[in-house]
Amino acid sequence: MAEKSAKEKYSGKFRLSLADAESHRMLWTRRFTALGIVVTAVSSLVILGALFFLLVALTPLKTLLPGYPDRATRLRYESSYERLDSLQMKLVQWDIYAENLRKILSGEPALTLDSLKTVSSLKDENGDLIWLRNRDSLLRAQVEGEARFAISGVEKSLPIEAMPFFTPIKGVVSQGFDKSHPYIDVTAPEGSAVMSVLEGTVIFALWDDDEGYAVAVQHSGDLVSVYRHNQKLLKRPGDKVGAGTPIAILGSSESLTVGDHLHFELWYRGTAVDPLRYISF
Repeated sequence: MAEKSAKEKYSGKFRLSLADAESHRMLWTRRFTALGIVVTAVSSLVILGALFFLLVALTPLKTLLPGYPDRATRLRYESSYERLDSLQMKLVQWDIYAENLRKILSGEPALTLDSLKTVSSLKDENGDLIWLRNRDSLLRAQVEGEARFAISGVEKSLPIEAMPFFTPIKGVVSQGFDKSHPYIDVTAPEGSAVMSVLEGTVIFALWDDDEGYAVAVQHSGDLVSVYRHNQKLLKRPGDKVGAGTPIAILGSSESLTVGDHLHFELWYRGTAVDPLRYISF
């Protein structure tokens, strides 16, 4: 009996009418059942939900949702990704350059173009360079091993091409380097500060009748820099100096020098080298 009552309840017919209040003439009428009302309501909600989803997904309204990046934010993300990719390629180029330089200095054959193409194609599924990651792991292991067994106070030195030289004085190179003139002369105003090109220790600071006041600095990697034709010295033998530290004041202090200029020498492993190859004046 209860089941029959429920069935009759949902299958019962209803009518919704609109009539004129004075003439009672029917203007509009609509017949429906309780089940039809439920189906219509559910269908309407589904359609409205689908329309709302499409409206948000296919129009700029989605930028109003909390947490959704706007156009400016997406552009910043894209720019950052491009910069990261560019930096990654720069790291690869520097690593290839350093490896090629190491091979040349050690007498090994340099990297070929085919090897460079192979390196550029070694990427995993995430786009990371397998070769670069392996090289980084090997380098870390090598550095950690050397640091583990290193003697205190002894450091591995960089090749001269990789040393970050500081300009000793800003001026004009009046005479370059050659076999008969194994140093350079840099013309600069009197009283200019003369700076050490690298970190090191002053090994001599003296005055000479021909060269005036002169000072020399011993750097790591069997490198020595010499600065002559100064009117005053600021450091003594044994003093520690850093790159860019003033060590003398430029000026004529002897009779054989014509004009104010710095006589600068650079010695690498006992041989005079051309400073212009490594330092910008």
